[in-house]
Amino acid sequence: MPSFDEVLKEAGEFGRFQKRAFFLLSQTGITFSSLFASVVFLGRAPENFWCRIPGAAELSERCGWTLEEERNFTVLPLHLGNKSSNGECERLDVAWDTAISCASPLTHYGNHSTGNLPLATCHDNWVYEQPHSSIISEYNLVCGNAWMLDLSQAILNLGFLTGAFTLGYAADRYGRMPIYLLSCLGVGICGIIVAFAPNFTVFLIFRFLQGVFGKGTWMTCYVIVTEIVGSDQRIVGIVIQIFFTLGIIILPGIAYLIPTWQGIQLAISLPNFLFLLYYWVVPESPRWLLTRNKGEKALKIMRNIAKHNGKFLSPHYSEITISNEEVSNPSFLDLVRTPQMRRCTLILMYAWFTSALIYQGLVMRLGIVGGNLYLDFFISGAVELPAAFLIIVTIDRVGWRLPFAISNIVAGIACLITAFLPEDIPWLKTTVATLGRLSITIAFEVVYLVNSELYPTTLRNFGVSLCSSLCDLGGIIAPFLLFRLAAIWLELPLIIFSILAVVCGLLVLLLPETKGISLPETVEDVEQLSSHFGKHGKKRKRQDTNSYI
Repeated sequence: MPSFDEVLKEAGEFGRFQKRAFFLLSQTGITFSSLFASVVFLGRAPENFWCRIPGAAELSERCGWTLEEERNFTVLPLHLGNKSSNGECERLDVAWDTAISCASPLTHYGNHSTGNLPLATCHDNWVYEQPHSSIISEYNLVCGNAWMLDLSQAILNLGFLTGAFTLGYAADRYGRMPIYLLSCLGVGICGIIVAFAPNFTVFLIFRFLQGVFGKGTWMTCYVIVTEIVGSDQRIVGIVIQIFFTLGIIILPGIAYLIPTWQGIQLAISLPNFLFLLYYWVVPESPRWLLTRNKGEKALKIMRNIAKHNGKFLSPHYSEITISNEEVSNPSFLDLVRTPQMRRCTLILMYAWFTSALIYQGLVMRLGIVGGNLYLDFFISGAVELPAAFLIIVTIDRVGWRLPFAISNIVAGIACLITAFLPEDIPWLKTTVATLGRLSITIAFEVVYLVNSELYPTTLRNFGVSLCSSLCDLGGIIAPFLLFRLAAIWLELPLIIFSILAVVCGLLVLLLPETKGISLPETVEDVEQLSSHFGKHGKKRKRQDTNSYI
């Protein structure tokens, strides 16, 4: 009985079928990255808003004032009396009624100067020139409520974290494609509800659920892509990251063309319904089917793959070798029970956490170019494109371990140098910080590939989901770490980033290289990975055994 890799090689390791499936599933990266970064445009700060005096709406209607005239009567006197106030978070503590003059409403208060009029904190009576441009103006997330915008992003990351655990487990138990399709449906439905949420509480609940399902789409499609190609073609795990970057680049264009946050939300959510069509064109992962003792279905799919690739499987193939490892529902203990699995799990968890923390921290700190939000965001996405191409050029030649380590170390050194560069040469600080951004992006993209290649099939989706959940934890912590430490010393966060990155670079050198080696199918395969390196660090060719699927 042949192994799965032997059958895959005969059916075509990256033929027309895999290329089609790869292209279709990669589109998920565009929608996921748009969801991931959408808060930048959903939560755009309103350009002009002020706190309305009680009774001003009725008086404005009676007097026929424009918004500009109402603002002048409301804010200008306040500013003249209190130079530090702009009328956004406080107002004159007065009430206008029908006795107020339309021409000069403040004369009703006699000889009191505007400087002597009492002030009151504004709570819920704000006026926006563009009331539906962002969730800030929609739900009054200004002044004392400004922290709620940060909460909305934290809730999304919490959804990612929850999805990594729940849907990652479900994909290993019930199959890759059922969970992928369910997640696509969930993202679309929750996205629509978010767009029309009647209040902020409903917005948060379904934004959390959209995060749960969004993580399910991204992680599951990534695992499917890496499981249907041969060991020499698993570079697709890096190429798929380009589609994530494309989503980052496309998002500012969508936001520029659509003036309302509801429109942007729908634009990034509705495409997920199109992915439901994949039910008819993308099959279940044959590797997963074999781990669930469904060899006949797996062989049928492999014959279909061979047919689409213009090849033909031997008619003598009546069964594909399945793993001798007993199939059971995965748990965290399975990831740390044996020495090699434990080492891989702990280092990968740290690598995910560090990559996310530094990546988001540098994005928030660097800002790329000031002034134009759309252009700045586009440039920040374009900076990431060279990362994938650099990985593609190097990883087939030297494997992933060395680029993974070097990118982390370079990112750490760049952060350290940036911290001590003088402020009077901003172009140099920006250049070095951008180098750090590029390097940590490389590390971030490599960890996806490494994570899927160091776990056996029975634990792969669960392992990737669990380790990548540390990415979401890093994303939650990053803004707090950045701004709290920066309040002590502006460059202190860079020092912390530097230490974290260099330590990560050294730790990944302890991981085994998998270049040119078939995906491990059992825990025993993972434990034997270190044996592929001799005393001089040279990889020995892995022999096909019946332990392969």
